[in-house]
Amino acid sequence: MADSGELPMVETRDELVAYLESGCKPKSDWRIGTEHEKFGYHTEDCSPLPYEGERGIRAMLLGMQEHCDWKVEREGDNIIGLHCPVGGSITLEPGGQFELSGAPLDNIHETCCEVIRHLDDVRKVAGPLDIKFLGMGFSPKWQLDEIPVMPKGRYKIMRAYMQKVGNHGLDMMFRSSTVQVNLDFSSEADMVKKLRTSLALQPVATALFAASPFTDGKPNGFLSYRSEIWRDTDGDRTGMLPMAFEEGFGFEHYTDYALDVPMYFVYRDGVYLDASGQSFRDFLAGKLPALPGEKPTLNDWENHLTTLFPEVRIKRYMEMRGADSGRWRKLCALPALWTGVLYDQGALDGAYDLIKDWSAEERQTLRDEVPRTALQTKFRGGELLEQARAMVEISKAGLKARARTTDANEDERIFLGPIEEIVEEGRTRAQRLLDRYENEWNRNIDELFKNQAY
Repeated sequence: MADSGELPMVETRDELVAYLESGCKPKSDWRIGTEHEKFGYHTEDCSPLPYEGERGIRAMLLGMQEHCDWKVEREGDNIIGLHCPVGGSITLEPGGQFELSGAPLDNIHETCCEVIRHLDDVRKVAGPLDIKFLGMGFSPKWQLDEIPVMPKGRYKIMRAYMQKVGNHGLDMMFRSSTVQVNLDFSSEADMVKKLRTSLALQPVATALFAASPFTDGKPNGFLSYRSEIWRDTDGDRTGMLPMAFEEGFGFEHYTDYALDVPMYFVYRDGVYLDASGQSFRDFLAGKLPALPGEKPTLNDWENHLTTLFPEVRIKRYMEMRGADSGRWRKLCALPALWTGVLYDQGALDGAYDLIKDWSAEERQTLRDEVPRTALQTKFRGGELLEQARAMVEISKAGLKARARTTDANEDERIFLGPIEEIVEEGRTRAQRLLDRYENEWNRNIDELFKNQAY
């Protein structure tokens, strides 16, 4: 987290627009950044990891730092993250979710190698501590009051504010887990086309990666409960961004949207100042109650943009935010799916043609219903499974056209295997897990931890 106290002040809205526009880069410079979260637990009783102690999150971070020689990030006396000298970081989420924020890489072969290497490093550190990790979209067992709170100042502010604006903000913070991919754009027009396409198709990705059917140790009635809780977290900063489909949409419109999302905090001198509910527009005018007379810096703007949570988020790149975390093959499949759709012009054109006549009502209905029914969600006289098959085929064509191959002449399509299996069978991982819960595990949720750990 960059401190903004001594940086130049922003004077105009145009500077904020220009910040977003500065993300535009030529196709030759496009990169792929994969992020994923996972739940750590003690193997003997499947309990969540505390921060402190010989078998806690801090011990994991210290072990990873020694094993990988990464730079430590601290907040006060607490270790809250690690940074790799060649890119990427390990960050600490509110409930101890252990997140790899991957480096920007050229292709899926590289990003999948990064994921595999990271999980191998995690196992080497966690094994002697009798710790394992689980990739699911929502904590399948732990109740909210069982989950330790991590010592990061921004989370204290968010925790208090979340309870004022929705019923599931704390669930989102402490019990959810995701995998996402960050992708580039070449121009404002390219950003708009990619944003519209990915917003419309985000419920399809949610369905394909649905993996959160359990809460408090039993089925919760959903296939992606992680996706469901976002519907009642904070309406000001979540959702499908219908304004992105309006004529003339661009960086200015996204800037205005972001300016109107209430703030959480301002970071000064290593401390998070509570600005929850206050206006970035007031900040730009020097009228922020938390810092009267002071104007923001671009770092303040960058920090504020990280507190917006739409289904697709714009910074100086795009973040696909619709998927539940999963097992390691799914962590490679998610970036492969979106890279195939968005990084080849023919594939992007085909995906846009698929969704361009979907109405705002249809897009929102998919967003609302997919958490419960996933691929079986009704759509235009059929099921969403048909759209999922089309999306996967478009992605395969895009990855083939990219022609990023290994020495064995395998291109990036090999990473779509897990979701090709899903669209062929028509059943999500969540549905498979529910079957095992009923028929193999005698309704004992601890068996999920034993069978599905990394």
